[in-house]
Amino acid sequence: MEFPINDNIKILLKQRLVELESYLNSDVLAFYGPIMDGTENQFLQIIEQLVNDSQKKDSLYIILTTNGGSAISVERHVNIIRKHYSEVNFIVPDRAYSAGTIFCMSGNNILMDYYSVLGPIDPQVQNKEGRFVPALGYLDKVNELIQKAQNNELTQAEFIILKEMDLAELRGFEQAKELTIDLLQKWLVKYKFRDWTTHSHDPSRKVTEQEKIKRAKDIADKLSNNNIWKSHGRPINIETLENELQLKIQNFGDDKKLTALIRKYHSLATDFINHNRINIFIQTRDFI
Repeated sequence: MEFPINDNIKILLKQRLVELESYLNSDVLAFYGPIMDGTENQFLQIIEQLVNDSQKKDSLYIILTTNGGSAISVERHVNIIRKHYSEVNFIVPDRAYSAGTIFCMSGNNILMDYYSVLGPIDPQVQNKEGRFVPALGYLDKVNELIQKAQNNELTQAEFIILKEMDLAELRGFEQAKELTIDLLQKWLVKYKFRDWTTHSHDPSRKVTEQEKIKRAKDIADKLSNNNIWKSHGRPINIETLENELQLKIQNFGDDKKLTALIRKYHSLATDFINHNRINIFIQTRDFI
């Protein structure tokens, strides 16, 4: 049973989302929660409902807040979106970690402000106990134990741990890491770098395809390097993304009107999600 207060908040959420659409002259979709395998069919239905609307625009902005999830699911989400939109931009009002960071890299533009953060691309993989674990942490530990064994420094306890490692499971972790890096490199070159045609320090010199590929590889290597970030949940802000990874980010904080619209929507959506204990929340002007 729906409570009147929830109905009123849904109406207000739609109003605020439509205000964003009007200001951006674009379709807007909000996605809050984990990006999980098995949710792609519902996402497909939501996108197809939106694109069949007579008010469909040429571009899509995705308001994304997530702690991560499945890279495979992200790939399917991107395939669905890119079937219908040639321009897709991501707004991160709070955080988009791990698979969320990979999702953002499929966008033509990423909009953040000083509060927003992305994270290392450490894929979440289901282990043999059924728990989702960060793959890079497992791989780093195994590599550490192997190195200690080569140096004859392995303790008996560590030997037992290494011996009990499931090789098939470890290979799955390696494949998950390889997939995240491959997707990030492909999408950066195809979408994020699509309009990067000249060098900022020398506008007369054109950017080559090989230079785009190299930049994408450098970014992917850094984002997947646990030695740099130390933690799966390490927040990476706009300053670090631009200065250390050389990734161009649009600062929506420079636009006071847009900032107010994003904050008003995000604050209300977050309250609604928390109050109703919603695991995955998706909204368009046609769906909530």
